[in-house]
Amino acid sequence: MHYMNNRILVVDDDADILKVLKANLELHDYQVYTADTWQSAQEVLSHTEPDLILLDIMLPDGDGIEICRELREKQAKMPIIMLTARDKISDKVMGLESGADDYVVKPFETLELVARIKACLRRVTSPEEEEQVEIGNIKINYKKRLVTVSGTKVDLTPKEYNLLCYLVSHRGEALSRDAIRKFIWKDSHIYSWSRVIDVHIQHLRQKIEKDPSKPDYIITVSGAGYRFMD
Repeated sequence: MHYMNNRILVVDDDADILKVLKANLELHDYQVYTADTWQSAQEVLSHTEPDLILLDIMLPDGDGIEICRELREKQAKMPIIMLTARDKISDKVMGLESGADDYVVKPFETLELVARIKACLRRVTSPEEEEQVEIGNIKINYKKRLVTVSGTKVDLTPKEYNLLCYLVSHRGEALSRDAIRKFIWKDSHIYSWSRVIDVHIQHLRQKIEKDPSKPDYIITVSGAGYRFMD
């Protein structure tokens, strides 16, 4: 999916954070609106429908968690990422229970935030809506279930195809083996010690990577699982 000009509304009472986020996100081809109060954010929302909102948990004229609940009632699908200087489990749970899609603690790295933004935007766009995606020399046509590498068709088994699509739809994220197992093998009983996921990853690498021993796309994340490079 092409993200150029996705509209992002950043709501934070820190002028420096607004300035930095606007500059950095615009470098990644996002269209950025900023607001330092909930009232000014509402003015933006009255004439603009953003694709995603970055919302500070503490605003001078409102509680971010309550605001998130209000937004979620009106906008069921629009991704909301909470920004906060607090790092308590209870705050995170409250933020997520209020309807937030993600929760980022300040200070944060811009690249991490961008990865989370992309992940949230991908969740509200199904493969059927995308039709096709192209990453590097790999192209996936969802309607035709066709995968090509450098223009050459790649024959994948149904499980390999589903695994590739799952990794690509969450590219940039570290996916645990358990998450992969639950999504790809929903109705099968695969034990945690089974190597079936690693074997499928190995087979997939052999078919799409230039050098499977030094993969460019499907990266092993130590202690976590796998990540498809964005």
